[in-house]
Amino acid sequence: MKKYLVIGNPIKHSLSPLVHNYWMNKHNLFNSIYEKRKIEEKDLKDIVKEIRDNELVGVNVTVPFKKLIIPFLDKLDFTAERTESVNTILKIKNKVVGYNTDRAGFALTIEELFPESNDGTISTVLQGKSIFILGAGGVTSSIIDALEQGGSKVFLSNRTKKKAEDLKKRYTKIEVLDWGKRPLVCDVVINTTSIGLTKDERIDIDFDDCKGDKNKLFYDLIYNPKETNFLKEARLRENITMNGQQMFLNQAKHAFNLWTKITPEIDDGVIKLLD
Repeated sequence: MKKYLVIGNPIKHSLSPLVHNYWMNKHNLFNSIYEKRKIEEKDLKDIVKEIRDNELVGVNVTVPFKKLIIPFLDKLDFTAERTESVNTILKIKNKVVGYNTDRAGFALTIEELFPESNDGTISTVLQGKSIFILGAGGVTSSIIDALEQGGSKVFLSNRTKKKAEDLKKRYTKIEVLDWGKRPLVCDVVINTTSIGLTKDERIDIDFDDCKGDKNKLFYDLIYNPKETNFLKEARLRENITMNGQQMFLNQAKHAFNLWTKITPEIDDGVIKLLD
């Protein structure tokens, strides 16, 4: 049996097994199984050893281990090295290699959201926009890396300011704000924090001046629950809202291809699983 995992802490909310097992069954990979495992930081070395020893074929990495896993790997792909963020691991020619599929997943999601914009690339879709990112965790560098290719003005705020300042050392064009503050103009607001995984959690930042503006996008990378309070409040203000489902599927599609050389389809069947 070929075994695949998603590791993280927390991990209960992850829907990755539903998606990957669906694709495995659809493509007749009946000798394969994908599971989720809650781990601690001390377990990272053992996870990599399981890949090295062929006990695991592939692993997805989620919060808070996307950067912490790197020292245990033999090699990184170009995007993982640049973003210092790994979300997909596999073994190639006796080397355990870390990949980043989050960046491509985010860029494709934005391009799909605004297909009519010029050539449809993220650079033109968000050209000249003011982007406000909440959070500085493992996935944030992937998003900033994609945005940096365009002409967007990027603002970043994190509860622990030092993490945001550490990102600024690599992405010098961003501007760091104190938590609770926001830029005067926000065309796109992206929540990359875990605030919203729990029902009663709210982001205490005032966006009342965005009321009635149907051109402003509020984007939450959380996909379970489907509508966080961050998105609910934006919907009630009549802003554009989007959760992390499509990015989740786009990055998963790329990871599945890395492992199996099969490009799965994001069809109605897999979308219904997430509903």
